[in-house]
Amino acid sequence: MRLFIRTSGGGTFQSWIGIAASLLAGSTVVSSISLDLDDPASIKSAAKTIAYGMMKYYTGNETGGIPGNLPAPYYWWEAGAAFGALLDYYYYTGNSEYNDVTTQALLFQVGPNDDYMPPNQTKTEGNDDQGFWGLAAMSAAEQKFPDPPSNEPQWLALAQAVFNSQAMRWDNSTCAGGLRWQIFTFNNGYDYKNSISNGCFFNLGARLAVYTGNQTYADWAERTWEWVLAVGLMSPQYQIYDGTNDLENCSSVDHHQWTYNAGVYLLGAANMYNFTNGSDIWRERVEGLLNATDVFFSPTVPNVMYEVACEALGTCDVDQKSFKAYLARWMAATTKLAPFTSDYVMTKLRASATAAAEQCSGGTDGVTCGLQWTKGTVWDGSYGVGEQMSALEVIQSNLIEQSVAPVTNSSGGTSQGDPSAGTSGTSSQGTDITRTVTQGDRVGAGFLTALVLVGVIGGTCWMVA
Repeated sequence: MRLFIRTSGGGTFQSWIGIAASLLAGSTVVSSISLDLDDPASIKSAAKTIAYGMMKYYTGNETGGIPGNLPAPYYWWEAGAAFGALLDYYYYTGNSEYNDVTTQALLFQVGPNDDYMPPNQTKTEGNDDQGFWGLAAMSAAEQKFPDPPSNEPQWLALAQAVFNSQAMRWDNSTCAGGLRWQIFTFNNGYDYKNSISNGCFFNLGARLAVYTGNQTYADWAERTWEWVLAVGLMSPQYQIYDGTNDLENCSSVDHHQWTYNAGVYLLGAANMYNFTNGSDIWRERVEGLLNATDVFFSPTVPNVMYEVACEALGTCDVDQKSFKAYLARWMAATTKLAPFTSDYVMTKLRASATAAAEQCSGGTDGVTCGLQWTKGTVWDGSYGVGEQMSALEVIQSNLIEQSVAPVTNSSGGTSQGDPSAGTSGTSSQGTDITRTVTQGDRVGAGFLTALVLVGVIGGTCWMVA
């Protein structure tokens, strides 16, 4: 989530205005996407239509465009998230029509150190931004997306590079640990330690542990979990809150809840459940996180997902309009790592997919997707990359039951890794990535738990601005 205004890295405002004018000109058209969730061909057809609508916004494959960038007003991180959705599109449908542009984007943005710190973004890049691109690379490895040419960086190595570069930024100077939102001191938000930055790191570490079998990644995931809980970003009921300010030694917490925060921890926990061979503690954590997602499903339209902190108020910003995509994405993926979640998850995803397809009823084409799935076929007038991506992910996720499980190094994975990737590039203050969690860390975490207890007790389950 962007709490501060900063300059976007790509595209032209004119291109956005052109798209907007075209959509609004057809705002009276009512159609919607046909969807039969019991027919895989229907799901694939709907996904194809929505993916095409999302890619209308992409200019990186046009003359003069920058591969991997979306035009203003979209930030770089959302481009990485969108290509993550296209990776899922190929995984679910087998349709390779966007594979070349996805590969081009994922490789063009790696930066000189192959760690998703490209010069065109580095000075405004946050840990969450880098994290979303790293998670896309991780998905490419897990889903056996076609490997890049041998002279290019490989998917697994890219994910490892992001993880390693962030492990070196683990910051013990305040709040007994955690990742800062921003990487560099000169950016607004450097003093904010937020759930999504730490969640991406946790998620990536847990998935790398499963893929490689390396215990070090799991140790970091456990360490991150314990810190998030101790500092109060996760409640005892597994609600995930937005972030905390280290200028106050993380003694108070912003209690906004967002779908993507819930999702990123859910899939990470599911991977840890899998890595620990179905341990009771990680099953309890998965179940707790899953139950806590109930706040994101409408009380008036059963099982339909909505962004509780902003959607009903009409205050969701550009970033927030994409958040439901990631909860849908990660809920579906969770069912492959923790199968006991399947019935609960699929009930939610089926209802939400049906509602999302109905809301894809706007624009000149009659199939432009809106934001508020609870409004049925009456288009809410909202449109953009986030709206398309969210509908795409929740609809194509209904193919998860017939899809293969993520691969690992020992179960058919082909992506080549580099355990030392990302350790020679630019980062802020560092720490030893091989360092294990010590008793001192646990004592510090216990102190933080006591320190923020007053701030957590009485906190609302969700808050709106």
